[in-house]
Amino acid sequence: MMTALRTFLSDLLSTIVFLIVFASTNDAPLAIGVSIGAGVMQVVVEKIRRRPIATMQWASMALVLVFGGASLFTNDNRFMMIKPTIIAFAIAAVMLQKGWLDRYLPQQAHDRLPRSLIIASGYAWSALIFMLGIANFVVAMTCSFKVWAWYTGVVPMCVEIAAFGLQYAVFRIVGGRRARRSAVA
Repeated sequence: MMTALRTFLSDLLSTIVFLIVFASTNDAPLAIGVSIGAGVMQVVVEKIRRRPIATMQWASMALVLVFGGASLFTNDNRFMMIKPTIIAFAIAAVMLQKGWLDRYLPQQAHDRLPRSLIIASGYAWSALIFMLGIANFVVAMTCSFKVWAWYTGVVPMCVEIAAFGLQYAVFRIVGGRRARRSAVA
């Protein structure tokens, strides 16, 4: 569970940094710049450690650079506000790849869970992220930058943590039942 949680929080690092900087300074360009720096630094650190960079991490960093840069260059926050929608759609598309969830699961989960459950969970995550992208678009187009910043920094993270908890509970129940059946047999 800790591996999955660590990976999940790592995926949200730029968003978390953005929210903290914006909440403490109320300075959108500064928050955008620092979150871009955090995303780039995250990839650099992984490269220095000689760890593979996941497709979602590359895609997220590229979109942060492009849309964050466009927001800073044009001084138009709408680019930044739409970025999570585009990132969500891109990530949801990547999540349609069979087996993307594998890197988040420990070997014990792979040993105990039916492959079909892991794959179905991956597709459910894709649908959830797509819906969060639509919700971000609606909030970005109908609310102020300040409301959007709080929404995008809090709501998707809370929804994803709740979904993670639900998935963890289901995996524990199913994995536990299968382990008990194997022990009896």
